[in-house]
Amino acid sequence: MNFQFKSKSILYLEIYEHYKKYIEAGVIPCDERLPAVRTLAYELGINPNTVQRAYTELEKDGYIKTLPKKGVYVIYKSTPTPQRVRFIQELTTWKAQGLTKEEALDACSKVYKGGTHD
Repeated sequence: MNFQFKSKSILYLEIYEHYKKYIEAGVIPCDERLPAVRTLAYELGINPNTVQRAYTELEKDGYIKTLPKKGVYVIYKSTPTPQRVRFIQELTTWKAQGLTKEEALDACSKVYKGGTHD
């Protein structure tokens, strides 16, 4: 996950919103392990207390669960949207027809960057 902070004063809220968005969208699925507090703090170059505060809020709101000596895990089960279900069905068909993961990711990157089709 790539964080780009907007404000120095509310870093924990930005971390919270970042994870909340990806968890709700199903990008980070249920039972996925999140980085340890210290690991994420080190990667982001911030105080571990800031990450802990974000994780505390996520846990309070039912997105994650901290299991002592095991880590932090997503417990939120997202409900797939009809668009996501349809996309996965199409992607499965394209995969069966020989579309590679790299080609699919490349196509997605182009679309989301506003690029043109080949």
